[in-house]
Amino acid sequence: MRRALRSAKLVALPVAFAGRQAAGAGRRALGRPAAEVNRDIQARTAEHMFEVLGELKGCAAKLGQLLAIYQLALPRDIAAPYQAALARLQDSAPVMLPATVHSVLAGHLGPDWRELFREFDDRRAAAASIGQVHRGVWHDGRPVAVKVMYPGARAAVESDLAQLRRISTLASVFLPGADVKAVTEALCESVCAELDYAAEADNQRAFARMYAGSTEFRVPDVLAQHGDVLVSEWLDGVPAARIIESGSRAQRDRVGEAMMRFVLTGWEQHGLLYCDPHPGNLRLLADGRLGVMDFGACAPWPHPGFTRLVVEMCDAIFNGDPATLETAVRTHGFAFPGRTLDAEALGAALSACAEPVRHPRFRITTPWLRKQVLRTTALRLTNVMRELTLPPECTPFARAALTMVGTLSQLECECDFGAELERSVPELGEVFAVMRRDPVPGVPAN
Repeated sequence: MRRALRSAKLVALPVAFAGRQAAGAGRRALGRPAAEVNRDIQARTAEHMFEVLGELKGCAAKLGQLLAIYQLALPRDIAAPYQAALARLQDSAPVMLPATVHSVLAGHLGPDWRELFREFDDRRAAAASIGQVHRGVWHDGRPVAVKVMYPGARAAVESDLAQLRRISTLASVFLPGADVKAVTEALCESVCAELDYAAEADNQRAFARMYAGSTEFRVPDVLAQHGDVLVSEWLDGVPAARIIESGSRAQRDRVGEAMMRFVLTGWEQHGLLYCDPHPGNLRLLADGRLGVMDFGACAPWPHPGFTRLVVEMCDAIFNGDPATLETAVRTHGFAFPGRTLDAEALGAALSACAEPVRHPRFRITTPWLRKQVLRTTALRLTNVMRELTLPPECTPFARAALTMVGTLSQLECECDFGAELERSVPELGEVFAVMRRDPVPGVPAN
């Protein structure tokens, strides 16, 4: 019944969209301006899409969280239903009763699973998108986090993905120039990968080896993984969500800077990208290190040519003219061949979004981020950003970057963002040196 309800809500999206288009045609025939009618259709569709995604479970909820940054682009009265739905989603994740938890543990760890633990707390310590976490004490005395997948979660996710593929074209509300189908498929593949706890355990082991003995980061060791159960060391620390609510300026900057460094240097130094740097996965430990958890969303990185893409795009944005920028955008697949592009307007938009890199220190805040999102997703025919697309192979990095920027804005983190980018891509050093020597006049300050 619940799965049927989820499907019905998703199916209702394109039906409602078609109805609005038909009604819009009537309003245009009666003399209302076409631009006004189209904006109304798009705004109502965005409201409906956000509200439905916010109410769904499983992968739809995860995709809704990825889209959360775009609610900044909507008027507050339109965004309100989505924000309320997402809050309900986060506060009302289903709870597995002890008998169900024990059944899952017995099915994957064996009937004598209790012998693996000195203690096991039947109360849920935390919720995950497709499971929940319990606290325990391993047989060797180490405190552990036991991640248990919800029974039926895999089928629910696969059902949601099938429906999301069908309605993915509605994302053209925000980016009509994008290859929505290809990007949606890349996102779906990423979500499917998170159903594989064996792969997640391998990712976590790899990161734990990378940062063993690190003075900056702490990744808990994996102690056991069998089927839909993953047992890791427990991390004690201050959750990033609590720091967002009441942390000191030093704590905010420390978590934000360390999170950014973890994401950016992990792939540069070790060939693995961490794609899920949201507050629920981060802890500030007593010794000042950043504790990082949940490695279901990771990807081998970079793909061939990515460093060249970053350097040439940044050079064009910071140091090039409109013709140079248009060449870089088309060369690296951010615009379809034959589509017209106002390169001068694009340069102004991208330069404003890249403002944090122009200063020795910059503070990213939610109002600043809202301004950039409003600029890039404004429902105007003259908005050049809406004519861009995203190369599907860049989807993992885009997911990580969007999540990271959202977290940085919640923390109101201040740091040297240019230095952090240069740390992961040293070739950017020359690009930034030219930029600082010949700053672009008229770029708005923070």
